[in-house]
Amino acid sequence: MALLLLNNLILAFLLFFCIMAPKVSSHNRAYAAPSVARLTDLFGHVSVDQGFSTFFGGSNVKRINNGSMATLALDKSSGSGLVSRNKYYHGFFSAAIKLPSGLSSGVVLAFYLSNADSYPHNHDEIDIELLGHDKRNDWVLQTNIYANGGVSTGREEKFYFWFDPTAQHHYYSIIWNSHHIVFLVDNVPLREFPNTGAFSSVYPSKPMSVYVTIWDGSQWATHGGKYPVNYKYAPFVASLAEMEMAGCVLSNSASAPASCSKGSASSLDPVDGQQFTTLSKQQVAALDWSRRKLMFYSYCKDTTRFKVMPPECK
Repeated sequence: MALLLLNNLILAFLLFFCIMAPKVSSHNRAYAAPSVARLTDLFGHVSVDQGFSTFFGGSNVKRINNGSMATLALDKSSGSGLVSRNKYYHGFFSAAIKLPSGLSSGVVLAFYLSNADSYPHNHDEIDIELLGHDKRNDWVLQTNIYANGGVSTGREEKFYFWFDPTAQHHYYSIIWNSHHIVFLVDNVPLREFPNTGAFSSVYPSKPMSVYVTIWDGSQWATHGGKYPVNYKYAPFVASLAEMEMAGCVLSNSASAPASCSKGSASSLDPVDGQQFTTLSKQQVAALDWSRRKLMFYSYCKDTTRFKVMPPECK
């Protein structure tokens, strides 16, 4: 009788734990990613000290490994962020990021390009936004693009991961040139936004800085604050490594990006070669895989938000 009672108590405890423990989604663990070219191997790494200044939350920014890496933290007092020392016109931008583990609802880690400081009323932006999940111990990835201040008509798409982004560093990358914008994770393309000329007013066209920030996005990212950041689990710490910023650097004394001039081979746009201006067959197949398997929201299917779909959706 005592043994039976003990077994019942153990079963009751396990059932209670399963009900009360944060649910971990399984949809981002089921797939093996397709093989693709490793574009992140083509450019050198830029140390955090070399390439970035503190944007905000100075005490929550920690430079480590002699400034080659950094951690960014969000706590009850502040988030934190870095901004590139240079502005770029086109380029390949990448960071190896390890996200905070544990209950992460409302936490937002953003790796993005923006020129809001120079063009406050008509700025451009290219965003990778890593969002702590609303209900589960999980993360999702959102991409967004807008130009000339069109925040209200942002072009968001959301994806699940096929790995645990809190277990180790993974590459998050952006290609931006006059041909297209491509978002990649571990070199796998998730989204391509071509510049066909048909909707040039919504294609980012002005030099931008590179930002990495962590902040409380409860009101924005969790249905108006339905699942706010739980600071009981703070600080939320993200790790950054292997930063890459290869682009045309804007001259401080000129309105045009001087390093993009055609004066010599070494001054050509570093992402103007064929492997950056078009996707290979292998990359096209990987793009199709990621959109079929991982994408769960696209603005082009949001008929509630858009009564008339943006032109590139047609």
